[in-house]
Amino acid sequence: MSESTERRHRVVIVGAGFGGLFATKALRRADVDITLINGTAYHLFQPLLYQVATGILSEGEIAPPIREILKRQRNVDVRLGWVTDVDVDAKVLSVEAPGIEYEVGYDTLIVSAGASQSYFGKDEFADHAPGMKSIDDALELRARIFGAFELADLQTDPAEIERWMTFVVVGAGPTGVEMAGQIAELAHRTLPGQYRHIDPRKARIILVDAVDAVLKTFGDRLSTRALRQLHLLGVEVELETMVVGVDATGIEVDTKRGHQRIESMTKMWAAGVAAPALSRRLAEVTGAPTDRAGRIKVEPDCTVPGHPEIFAIGDMMALDDLPGVAQVAIQSGRHAAGQIKRRLAGKQTGQKFSYFDKGSMATISRFSAVASIGKLHLSGFLGWLIWLAVHLLYLVGFKNRVTAVLHWAVSFLGRGRSERVATFQQAYARAAVRAYGDPFERRKEEATAGSKHG
Repeated sequence: MSESTERRHRVVIVGAGFGGLFATKALRRADVDITLINGTAYHLFQPLLYQVATGILSEGEIAPPIREILKRQRNVDVRLGWVTDVDVDAKVLSVEAPGIEYEVGYDTLIVSAGASQSYFGKDEFADHAPGMKSIDDALELRARIFGAFELADLQTDPAEIERWMTFVVVGAGPTGVEMAGQIAELAHRTLPGQYRHIDPRKARIILVDAVDAVLKTFGDRLSTRALRQLHLLGVEVELETMVVGVDATGIEVDTKRGHQRIESMTKMWAAGVAAPALSRRLAEVTGAPTDRAGRIKVEPDCTVPGHPEIFAIGDMMALDDLPGVAQVAIQSGRHAAGQIKRRLAGKQTGQKFSYFDKGSMATISRFSAVASIGKLHLSGFLGWLIWLAVHLLYLVGFKNRVTAVLHWAVSFLGRGRSERVATFQQAYARAAVRAYGDPFERRKEEATAGSKHG
């Protein structure tokens, strides 16, 4: 008997975000062998990263281990690594993990590698204004935010105090609005009375964006309500303002009033997303077209043009102007899994992916959120209750739901923050690693040099 008749159909899924994880679960009873490759050992609930950054939730509550989630699914092999290349002729992926490289073959490939932060060609801004796409980002921002108040308390120069107590958030979409709102709550509600030499209520929180409205995709009515709530929280909203420079001690902007500099030690970037490097590489080897963000323009059934064995889903696909939100990833992951099961059953495939919009929502402060669900537009406390229910529903694991509720009670009913631990290493480790280089490569070089001298 040949190898092809002995083995089952091999499905390789790249990425364990919403798209990859839900595709994997949808194939749990299929007659396939799944290899799930992810750059981390956990599934990240990205919409709640800002709550890790502002001390409400711990990273473990929004990032459960992949192996624990899938421990009862017998047809999946979870592997750590980043896919660096795709051989579409041999149907083989090249994968890198810390200190090791390996290859994985596939019969069907689902690529759901998410999106990366876009600095619109100014990647050097990342050194001083971390994004909000990973646990590392959130922990670095937590250390910077809470560290800023600590260092402000040590200053004697009023200008230095103001610089440390000025927080700039770039991007007035959901993530930026949520970050600005939570920093304002920290300054005005959680931290007052805890410092001897500063008044946290004097902190400046500035929300900057080049567009002319906050939460622009939510419509004029909810955008106006969100703007009003931000003003009530004390957030300074600077719209139609273009960021042209970021350094260690401030940010340069161009506005209708001209060029300005904002002195600030703590900046965060929540504007713009781009497709990951794997998206560009997959487009190169398949000849698939991409949009301006680098996302692959897929066929209506989410397959890569000319390659029905490859699905690009979630944030990596450009299809019908669908937004890069969790629901698109979840539903496209399930669609890809359904197409695979139909193929294996000998049924007709190629059905168009049909997206059901379950709405968009964003919190502004405790007990206040905006939610756009079809023709229904809600704000305030009712919007916040819907936000709470939806996020609890999609948090993975009973334990995580219970602890999240407890921490929300501490933060929203009381004044505390359960996760205020921040370390020097969290604040500066990424910059140190960038300067030091890949530690595994350095060890190889040092070992090689040592053997030569020996």
